[in-house]
Amino acid sequence: MEDLHAYKMLIDGEWQNASDGARFTSINPANGEIWATVPEATADDVDRAVQAANRAMTTGPWASMTPTSRGKCLAKLADLMAQASEDLGRIETRDTGKMFAETAWQATYIAEFYRFFAGAADKIHGDTLPIDKPDMFVFTQREPLGVIAAVIPWNSQMFLAATKIGPALAAGNAIVLKASEHASAPLLEFGKLVAKAGIPDGVVNILTGHGDPCGRALTSHPLVARVAFTGGPMAARHVIHNSAENFAEVSLELGGKSPFIVFYDANIESAVNGSVAGIFGATGQSCVAGSRLYLHADIAEEFLDRMIKIAREIRIGDPQAPDTEMGPLCTQSQLDHIKTQIKLAEDEGGAVLTGGKQPALGGLFFEPTIIDCPRQDMTIVDTELFGPVLSVHRFRTEAEAIELANDTTHGLAAGIFTRDSARSLRMSKAIRAGIVWVNTYRAISPIAEFGGVKGSGYGREAGFQAVYDYTRPKTVWMNLSDAPVANPFKPR
Repeated sequence: MEDLHAYKMLIDGEWQNASDGARFTSINPANGEIWATVPEATADDVDRAVQAANRAMTTGPWASMTPTSRGKCLAKLADLMAQASEDLGRIETRDTGKMFAETAWQATYIAEFYRFFAGAADKIHGDTLPIDKPDMFVFTQREPLGVIAAVIPWNSQMFLAATKIGPALAAGNAIVLKASEHASAPLLEFGKLVAKAGIPDGVVNILTGHGDPCGRALTSHPLVARVAFTGGPMAARHVIHNSAENFAEVSLELGGKSPFIVFYDANIESAVNGSVAGIFGATGQSCVAGSRLYLHADIAEEFLDRMIKIAREIRIGDPQAPDTEMGPLCTQSQLDHIKTQIKLAEDEGGAVLTGGKQPALGGLFFEPTIIDCPRQDMTIVDTELFGPVLSVHRFRTEAEAIELANDTTHGLAAGIFTRDSARSLRMSKAIRAGIVWVNTYRAISPIAEFGGVKGSGYGREAGFQAVYDYTRPKTVWMNLSDAPVANPFKPR
């Protein structure tokens, strides 16, 4: 253990161990080696972090800082993140197994999210109301909610942290983040940039630990005003239950089983490449992975021939190596889940067209896998695998495609490939999903909101409206008349 990197948590501007000294290990999924230890936060640690955040936004310098000054802090944070993108990417790749080319690029681009929210900080405003009573001047002003609890998963954690930290701080809140127990190091490395950006102590706190006690204590804490959660539905149910203790507002982003629909008139090369990126990019470990492929029957065979050829040529290996195209899964439980679901799919009549096995590389690798699914009611069709596994289906009519796409408990994203603009508009309106991409896939921007419907959660992140979601309006009534207020018990 002496040779391992021993991380600490960020509480009130100081790097601290857990109050009882407990720690857990972090494993490099590319080789199975333990490389770091991380504090296991207690309920007392959570309380210290939340109390620090509450002080920071009520009595600390953050409370009196102008919106423009807050924006400058976020802009500085953006610059620091862009400068540190390679170092952040290396740590994230080591801790999660994600491709370094992706993690470094993400860290650079995600700086744009902080710049966007930096610009939004002094654009928050209320309204004057044309009230229906004489001699009254009535206006609204926007105030921060309070302490924000943000629960961040291990995948795309820099991005998902930015979509919570950015609007929360722009609106004047303070925040306590819980990093994923599966890969905590990247957020702790990011935390080193907070003070350098001029953000006062206690405004951003980063905890590490498991769902119980850390997550439970955080999401139920009486001083928490809002919980912003990204993760799985089982944990989300606990979050909703916990919020009954503090009446906190809750937003949930719970992943998906997104349909990727290709019509006979689509640009086949573009659609194949989009589907490959949508399911095999990030080793399929993306909330918006296009894991259900619906092909028009007339082009299905040509499409699959092309896609299978690409899938078989994907280079799997060390995610730090420049020539690697797909890295490992992050956790052993994911690998076990995928193996179980593929076996079940075969038992239910599915045919593995390519992949379906763990290569002999060591680590948590799995081959790019395509499964031909003859029935929509197969278990794998509506089970999120969070890995490089694609289920394939065929359709004949537009109405059939809509029915199949909507036949899911999820509703995060969807992709449509067609050259018919009228069809693309009809389809994007008919499909029940929070995000629809037409002739592209997995595009993001700080300007565009994202979130899901149905079992994929509720609430939205990114976009200017996200800043307002971290505020509450206060209505102020002013009597402009010099006449005394009437005695309510004396007739006039």
